[in-house]
Parts: sequence; structure tokens; C-alpha cells
Amino acid sequence: MVEALVHSKGRFNRRAGARLWLSALWLGALAIGAVLAPWIAPHDPLAQDLFMGRLPPIWVTGSEPGHYLGTDSLGRDVLSRILHGARVALLVALLAGSLTCVIGASLGLLAGFLRGWVDIVISRLIDIWMAFPPVLFSILLIAVLGPGLSSIIIAIVVIDWTRFARVVRAEAMAQGAMDYVASAQVAGRSRLSTMVVEILPNVLPTIVVLLTLEMGISVIVEAILSFVNLSISTDDPTWGGMIAEGRTSIHQAWWVIVFPLIALFLTVLSFSQLGEGLKDRYDPVLR
Repeated sequence: MVEALVHSKGRFNRRAGARLWLSALWLGALAIGAVLAPWIAPHDPLAQDLFMGRLPPIWVTGSEPGHYLGTDSLGRDVLSRILHGARVALLVALLAGSLTCVIGASLGLLAGFLRGWVDIVISRLIDIWMAFPPVLFSILLIAVLGPGLSSIIIAIVVIDWTRFARVVRAEAMAQGAMDYVASAQVAGRSRLSTMVVEILPNVLPTIVVLLTLEMGISVIVEAILSFVNLSISTDDPTWGGMIAEGRTSIHQAWWVIVFPLIALFLTVLSFSQLGEGLKDRYDPVLR
């Protein structure tokens, strides 16, 4: 029986490790490609050549050397545009995810541990905020603030901080009822010190998972907004903009929409699996 449990745990750890490393490998490769895009992209992502329009990928008959994933209807290189679009997607994921995490987790930690009027105020604010439809709210914010990278980040932070606040509040309340918290306070720790030193490390695995999920959600939101032309300047390549362009010619040039969709899918999936893998590896409850 014990051997079976050990074997089962070992197999679980191997699966978690594989999931962690595969997701980290894709995100790492994508980040390197995004940072080095101006130097490694085979073509200028904005350069147009109507004589090269809708060229297929290099392994399909009719392709041209140098256009590895083909071209769109204006002759722009698909691979180059995906690499430059990754710069926007990852920048939004990093900045919006981090700001949302800091604001939401801080409010949730305060509400869950301090209780009282602090919890009441923050909880009512969360309830009011969640009454707004997130997609419509984001579009409204972009319409008010105007298109741009900073507007997208602000919209994501304003909408999604409640996700962190609710979950972290519940975790902090559960941890606050533990004996080790009472022992820390009996030993003379202040409430702020107890919250930071004792509570925060125990809710950190949950925060990490939420952060990676939020990064994936940020990538999706940016793609949605660029799909409806509410993202950055239309001249700059974005995955959502490429998908919007590709849907008009999907029967003549399927690669224009398929490859940005694959990049978007793998990136969001990798963020999700990275968070789950980190939790499985470092959560003291699961170790």
C-alpha cells in the first residue's frame, strides 16, 4: 500500500514537472523571440509587397524562400508579425498582471486578516465592481481613455483586481484561524508583521497561480481589444489584429489566421500550466 502511494506520488511529481518545464520552455522561447524580434525577424513586419501577397508557408507548394510562415494579403511576413506581436502581448501580460496582482492581493490580504470595517468596505467594493460586465466595461474604458498600450493595461487592472482580492481574502481568513497565527501574536508580533511574515508566505502559492492565470487573461483581453481595433495603433502588429485580418481570407490563405491563433493558444495555455506546475512544486500542502 505504501509503495503504491509512493509510486503514485512520484508519477504525479513527474507529470507536474513535465508540465512546468514544457510551459516554461514555450514562454521562455517566446520571450526571447519577442525581445530579439527586431534582429531575428526575417522581414520588416510593416513592409508591404502586393506581388508577394498570400504566399503559403515554406512547406507548401508556391512558397517563397524567406517567408517561412507565408504572407498576408498585403505581402507582409506572418512570422515577423507574430514575433513583433508577441512583444505587445507579453508586455501587457507582465505589466497588467503584476499591477493587478499587487493591488488585488494587497486588498484581499487586508480584508481577510484585519476583518472588521476594513473587510466590510473592501467586500462591498468587490461586490459593486463585479456587477459590471467585464468585456463591456473594458471596451467602455478604452473608449474613454483612447486606444493605446497604457489604456489596455489600466482597463485590465481596473477590471480584474477583484479576482485576486476575493481569492486571497478567503485564503487569508482561513490562515488567520490557524494556531500558528495565534502563537505569533502571543509572542508579541504586531498585526502587520503577522500578516506579512506569517500569512503572506502561506497564501503565496495561490497568488502565484492567480498571477500566471491573470497574465494569460491579459493576453486574451489584449487580443480581443486589438481584434475590434481598440488596442494600439493599427500599424503595429498584434495577434488579435492578425486574426481579424486573417478571417476575411481564411479560405484563400488559412495560414494568416491559424498561426496567430496557435501562438495565442499556446501562450495562454502555458501561463495556466506554469501556474499549476509552480503550485504543485512549491505548495507546502502538496509536497
